[in-house]
Parts: sequence; structure tokens; C-alpha cells
Amino acid sequence: MPVLNEYSFKKLFDKYFDALRNYIYYRCGDSELATDITQETFMKIWEKKIDVFEKKEMGLLIKIANDLFISAHRRIKYGQNFRNAIKLENVDTTPEDEMTYKEINNKYEHALSELNEKQRIVFLLNRVDGLKYSEIAQNLGISVKAVEKRMSLALDYFRKMLL
Repeated sequence: MPVLNEYSFKKLFDKYFDALRNYIYYRCGDSELATDITQETFMKIWEKKIDVFEKKEMGLLIKIANDLFISAHRRIKYGQNFRNAIKLENVDTTPEDEMTYKEINNKYEHALSELNEKQRIVFLLNRVDGLKYSEIAQNLGISVKAVEKRMSLALDYFRKMLL
């Protein structure tokens, strides 16, 4: 069984880099992405010391490159979906709307800072971090009922302070 050393790796790299890069380029149409994926493919082979057999060299390289391409494509698509989701519509706001927002935000920040620490932790874990009550209970080592009670008290406090 051949052992991957610097010489055999360089030989493999020189032999297949351009062909593999072209293959990925035809799939994605982005020369920079194709180069990055091709380099990452060879890095995986080097880092993991994968022995590449004579007749299966290109097949293995294509398999690794395809997996990396799919992962990159998913990341790019996820990023685009995220950016599209957060695009703000052109909403005409008046100076009065902005003042009202700032006033409410200041009241919220003040109320949050004065909230009981146990209630604040539960509130932030639920509303900011998006954790479910059961997850919060597990993280804090308390019962779900205790989480519900703390959240209820926090919400009551906010209602009083913000109205």
C-alpha cells in the first residue's frame, strides 16, 4: 500500500489540480470558489493522510470536491436566505415614531436592568436565545414550573413598567 508523502502528494497535486478545478468551475461558474474547493480537497487529503490508489485517484478527488462543493453551496444559499429575510422594507418613519421607539427602548432597557436576576436570566434565555422552558430548566438545574413562574413574573413586571 503506498504511503502518502510530500513527493507523492506533490505529484498527485500537479497531476490533477487543473482538471479538478475545471470540473468544479463548470459546476459552480465561480473561479474563486472552484479554486478554494480544489485547494480544500487537496488539504483534506494531506491532513488526513489519505492513501490514493492509482486507478481511483480522480474518483476520490471528485467525491471529496463534490462534498465540499455541496457544503459550500448550502452555506452560500443559507447566507443568501438570511440576508433576504432581514432586508428591511423602506418604511417611512416620522421623527415622532423614532422618538416613541427610543422612549420604549429606554424603558425596556431600564426595566430589564432592574428585573430580578433569576427572572432576567430566564427571560433572556427564552426571548433572546430562543430556548424552550424545558431547555432552560435543564440548563439552570430547576424545574419547568420554576421557569414558568419566573417568566410569568418577568412578563408581569414588564407590563407594569412599559405601560
